[in-house]
Amino acid sequence: ASFLLLCFRSPLATSLIFGLLLQAPPTQLSTITRPNFVLLLADDLGIGDVGCYGNDTIRTPNIDRLAKEGVKLTQHIAAAPLCTPSRAAFLTGRYPLRSGMDAVNDYRVIFWNAGSGGLPPNETTFAKILQQQGYSTGLIGKWHQGVNCESRNDHCHHPLKHGFDYFYGMPFTLISDCQPTETPEMDRAFRRKLWLSTQTTGLIALTAVLGRVTGLISVQWKTLTCFAGFSLLFFLSWFSSYGFVRYWNCIMMRNHGITEQPMVTDRTTSLILQESISFIERNKHRPFLLFLSFLHSHTPLLTTEKFLGRSRHGLYGDNVEEMDWMVGQVLDAIDKEGLKDTTLVYFASDHGGWLERQEGGRQLGGWNGIYKGGKAMGGWEGGIRVPGIVRWPGVLPAGVVIDEPTSLMDIYPTVVHLAGGAVPQDRVIDGRDLLPLLRGTVVHSEHEFLFHYCGVHLHAARWHQRDTGAVWKAHYVTPIFSPPGAGACYDRGFCPCFGEGVTHHEPPLLFEISQDPSEAKPLSADTEPLFDTVIRRIGRAIEEHRRTLTSVPEQLSVSNVVWKPWLQPCCGTFPFCWCDKEGDN
Repeated sequence: ASFLLLCFRSPLATSLIFGLLLQAPPTQLSTITRPNFVLLLADDLGIGDVGCYGNDTIRTPNIDRLAKEGVKLTQHIAAAPLCTPSRAAFLTGRYPLRSGMDAVNDYRVIFWNAGSGGLPPNETTFAKILQQQGYSTGLIGKWHQGVNCESRNDHCHHPLKHGFDYFYGMPFTLISDCQPTETPEMDRAFRRKLWLSTQTTGLIALTAVLGRVTGLISVQWKTLTCFAGFSLLFFLSWFSSYGFVRYWNCIMMRNHGITEQPMVTDRTTSLILQESISFIERNKHRPFLLFLSFLHSHTPLLTTEKFLGRSRHGLYGDNVEEMDWMVGQVLDAIDKEGLKDTTLVYFASDHGGWLERQEGGRQLGGWNGIYKGGKAMGGWEGGIRVPGIVRWPGVLPAGVVIDEPTSLMDIYPTVVHLAGGAVPQDRVIDGRDLLPLLRGTVVHSEHEFLFHYCGVHLHAARWHQRDTGAVWKAHYVTPIFSPPGAGACYDRGFCPCFGEGVTHHEPPLLFEISQDPSEAKPLSADTEPLFDTVIRRIGRAIEEHRRTLTSVPEQLSVSNVVWKPWLQPCCGTFPFCWCDKEGDN
């Protein structure tokens, strides 16, 4: 006791002790508690649609606030330019062709709830690992990774089979067919051909019957009956699926149960927001992962009356501003529960904006800023460069901008490591842990190379030359814009990945993205001394990458994407599928 008293009488000892007591604890990685995760993923949002990425006409104050309070990524790259493969990569941290979730044909996304393709059960999502780490995991909104494999209720591709404890939303994706007042969107050109074929066969049958009755044509009634029966069967075979798209695809589910078939679009936005906030409130006393997968800003651009006519960009701008408001409501819910400092919030889009989506003179797709191309284009920046914002107060710096190549696949290892888990060691994980880059403990991204696919076809690759800071990008295949010079494939609706609609480049088109982000000035051996060196280095990286690929079942093969009535989710007795359990409530 006398020794302690003597120590406290010493001015030096006293100041040292008080200094230690008052010193703020350093935020070392080893002392960071496991955070909650709120992952916000927009649908078809262009990087040029957000205020903090340069848009000064669409108001996005809540997304902008996230950027001011966190870290903004300016080279955030989607692994694919379409919904299904991009989201598969996001969930698994792997290029989608590793799981069979990219296409060899023109069916590049899941087309039906009643298809048999989807995210394979042997894939390990970040949700599954966090679930094993004791997290409560929820998915609200869009899934688009398949539902069933062999029977109507096996749910082999369902979110609950992939690590989510709770699911409320669309197992499919929002399409214009879901809105009765909109022009049908799904397989529009193919449906026109089917209808034309039906009219043609019907006209031939009718002409033959009239010819037989008038004696102008000598045809047996048996032959006419068979031909008419064939025409009827042909019509029924396609109309049984395409004629009821709204009932087959536009459904809402809570866990395994269907709540709306078809969905009531007037209340979809409010229900998704209510479910998201409710999930946060229910799980505020335990670690949780909320994946809010917006239906905004995909056509038909469901927008509540409160936001109609508010923006300077028509219905699309209204829809984006409503999504921003929803982001604000979720952030307010986090603040209200006192979770701001213990919650990592991430915002991104699944790929670039859809340039070709127009209707009656209205632009219904997004804007990709200075970047060439858009949705469905696997190589051009506009199809794959997306917003990327991460906020975690007290751990990540505020107002920082990072201009290093990063990927949506990086969320996988980042989330898994922060939750105390480990990424699978029995497969290739293409994502990289973002935390060191976000915290500023390293200067450069771990991605030296990124590979840009259109379906299973490699269209481009980029090389981040760390010693110089240059980012080189080589295009091996590019889509042919139609009309020429238009910057998109307006005559087709989507740019193709292969066939007559693309150009193969030998030597490849080379751009230095760090100096020419718009990809406007292709380099050549005459204008760039390092041209041959860069092309050879990227070529070797592609060869090394291809050696890591293994053959897997094609989830988007024609046999997997076609509509199968025995797999159709049904609220009722098939084919009489209808219910409105939200309305009953």
